[in-house]
Amino acid sequence: MMERKGLWKAYILAIVSITAWGFSFVWEDFLIKNNVEIFTFIFERMILAAVIMWIAGGILGKIQKIQKGDMKWMFLLGFGEPFIYFLGENFGIKYTSGVMAAIIIATIPLFCTVVDRILYKFRLSLTKVLGCLLSLLGIALFMMEKAGAGSSQLKGILLLLFFAVGGALIYGYVTNKMISRYNPMTIVTYQFSFGALLFLPFFLIFGLKGLTPEFFSMPVQSKIMALAVLCSCVCFGLWAFCTGKLGVTRVNIFSALIPLVSATASYFLYPGQETFTLLKIVGIVLTIMGVIIVQIVKDKQIQS
Repeated sequence: MMERKGLWKAYILAIVSITAWGFSFVWEDFLIKNNVEIFTFIFERMILAAVIMWIAGGILGKIQKIQKGDMKWMFLLGFGEPFIYFLGENFGIKYTSGVMAAIIIATIPLFCTVVDRILYKFRLSLTKVLGCLLSLLGIALFMMEKAGAGSSQLKGILLLLFFAVGGALIYGYVTNKMISRYNPMTIVTYQFSFGALLFLPFFLIFGLKGLTPEFFSMPVQSKIMALAVLCSCVCFGLWAFCTGKLGVTRVNIFSALIPLVSATASYFLYPGQETFTLLKIVGIVLTIMGVIIVQIVKDKQIQS
């Protein structure tokens, strides 16, 4: 009974994280479309997140000492996400849109399923594979009415957004390795500390010019604060907890819901950017069905 309660808690927290991350694409889209320098607001987000986590962790006494040999894994964690992931995500949004970026991110569960098969020798059930494909089909239907992709959109999709998928895969599997030895607060603190360190040279080269009066305006700073506090500190901590409870593949299938949240948020916050048609509604239903199927099906590990 206690184990089932813990699983339901993880499911609820995963949905909370996905909801906030769905809004994050809308907020990032706002910043980029308003010509806020990408490396300027990413670096501020990293610094704010790292400082908040160190202060909160110090007050609560939750920052654990990193064992010998594990610092390289913490660095790899920060390299995968936020560094590689945020480069792909934000530049992908620049060349496409927030909702389109969310669509690409939603392919993460399918890649996780393939990696599980290769690394952990899972014998993947046909039902689970079909669940992933059903989610992706729903997402494809959701986006079918978008205008054809031009060269800039293809650049964003093919060359940049897949960096985000790769970064998310690195993050997921390093988190899965570290979560048995360190609490989520420790993981997230080091993750964003290394993320800030990796983004520092890019900020100094490209981001300083973005420190304009408009950058310090309330509309811009409020969104960066929301990204740093809610989407970075809170959500990544929750996600680390959920990964430990549910596993990489099972928790990442929730990524399929991100574009639905992003499109809905964009529809209400910025009228005219998104519309809901019968085709999009069918896509939503198929995506949620795929999520449910993957959650209820268990894989068997191949005995070596």
